[in-house]
Order: sequence, then structure tokens, then C-alpha cells
Amino acid sequence: MKLLVTGGCGFIGSNFIRHVLGAHPEDRVVNLDRLTYAGNPANLADVEGDTRYAFVHGDICDAALVRDVARGVDAVVNLAASTHVDRSLMEPDEFLRTDVFGVFTLLEAVRDLKIPRLLHISTDEVYGSVEHGSSREGDALRPSNPYSASKAGGDLLALAYWQTHRVPVVITRSSNNFGPFQYPEKVIPLFVTNALEDTPLPLYGDGRNVRDWLYVLDNCAAIDLVLRRGKDGEVYNIGGGHEVENVVLTRQILRLTGKPETLIQPVRDRPGHDRRYALDSKKVQQLGWAPRHAFAAALEATVAWYREHEAWWRPLKSGEFRAYYARQYGRG
Repeated sequence: MKLLVTGGCGFIGSNFIRHVLGAHPEDRVVNLDRLTYAGNPANLADVEGDTRYAFVHGDICDAALVRDVARGVDAVVNLAASTHVDRSLMEPDEFLRTDVFGVFTLLEAVRDLKIPRLLHISTDEVYGSVEHGSSREGDALRPSNPYSASKAGGDLLALAYWQTHRVPVVITRSSNNFGPFQYPEKVIPLFVTNALEDTPLPLYGDGRNVRDWLYVLDNCAAIDLVLRRGKDGEVYNIGGGHEVENVVLTRQILRLTGKPETLIQPVRDRPGHDRRYALDSKKVQQLGWAPRHAFAAALEATVAWYREHEAWWRPLKSGEFRAYYARQYGRG
């Protein structure tokens, strides 16, 4: 199978490409990435010499380029997205551009070129906050911020193309991912690297918000399974099955890094901060998937990875990142 993976230099994208090349020796991958702040070619330095892998620097909103690189592929896996809620509050136009118009551009290319599959990667955040129980694929979408609204817009557009034009789309919605190569604005790598630097960990509100955590390698395996066995026009939830309050997660990170809880710095809660996410993953489990990594062991391995790869994350936490961090949390 020849795949076009968009956003492949990002966190999930780079892990997914590495998974595909390792699990499917006959597969080839073309990686189309605009290399925004979170797209880092160093994430795939270990596969640059693989003849089955090719990188193209470009934007999924560039229709001519998308058609050029998509021609002849067996499937498109769309991981290109603006994803951070905090950034979406400050620059929502960029999120709408990538997460909605970019999806439209891919849909048109898949339609025109008659590509057999478009797998669109989404998020549990499109369901909004869930007080009780778990979100199912048929539940109403109730996004709470520009990021989740833009992702919901892309999802609905993809499903509309299936209904109207029978464009063969499949959607996965995963819970919060963590693991190696995650840009250090997200809570786990931010808190791990801050702790390693003896810098305060900015904890929103009362810290009681709940997230269901999914190790990125488990998500990659699920995405791969849905790509090959999923049904056109369907949505598949991918949940880690491990809900943790943010304050509990913060304490676990401090314990694993050997740092004191005095580093916890309560900060004012952000607007549109959903209280709890939870996913019902029975549908993808019926395809044969289950998470293989226990949360505690995966978190410990993640902390160890950031401890051992300081040369990867330290440059990312300089310059633009520190300016953003200062704006967001009032610190340099």
C-alpha cells in the first residue's frame, strides 16, 4: 500500500509513519507537512534513509500540490491539524484554515483522483464535556472552543462528502495522546520538561478536570487497523480507558521526575475548558484493537524518553515557545 500521510512530522504523525514502516515492510509513505512550529523533521530522522519514505514540504490547503502528491496513492491519512486549545483562543483563523479548509482540499483531491480511502484523524473534544458515561460515535457534537469546533467542522464536512459524493472517508476520534516526540506545549511534555528544568508547572483551575489518556503507539495501531479494516462513512472512537484528574497526573509526573509538589503553580482556568472527556471504544475493539500499554508504565517510559532526549526538546523551548509561554502563563 502507498500512503499519503499529511502532518507526518508532528507528534502522532511521526509515530504513525514509524509504525507503518515497521509493521508493513511492503508499504510506502509520502509525508506532506507544512512544518509549522510543531512539525519537526527531527521526529523522523531515523527513517530519512528508508527508500520507502519520502518527504514533501507543503500545505494541505494548496490544492495543486495536494493533487500532485496524492496521485497514485492507495489512501490518504490526514494528521495535519492545528490542535492546541490555548492557541485556538488566540488565533482561531489558523485553526479554521487547516482543520476545515484543509480537509475540504483533501476531500476534493480524493474525490477527483478516485483514491480508495481517506482516513481523517479527529479528537474526543468534538463531543464536548461529558458529565457521566462515555461518548459514542453517534452522539451529538458539542465543541466548546475554536479548536474543537474546527475539528468538528472538518468531521462533518468529511461525512457530508461521504453522503453526497460517496467519497470513501473514515474518521477516528481519539482521547488525549501522550508519548515521545510530543511538542512541549501539551500538558504531559510541558510538565515533564518544566519539572526537569525546576520550572513551575501551571495547573489550570482546581486541577480536577479529567482526561482519558492514550499512549500514542496504541493510537497508531488503532489508526492502522481502521485504515485497513474500517468501513466507509463510519466513525471510530479510540480511547485509552484510563481517566485521570489533571492534579493527580501532575503529582505522578513530579514523582517520576523526583521533583517536589511545590513546583505546582495554580493558574486561572482557561475559557471553554471542558471538565471531562470519555470515549466508548467498543466499535474499534470489535475490529480487534485493544490498548497494549498500561498507563503507569507508558507514563514512566514517556518521562524517561524526555529525560534522555534533552537535546530534542530544549531547542523547542526557546525563542517563540518562551514568548508564548510568557503570554499564556505570565512567566518567561
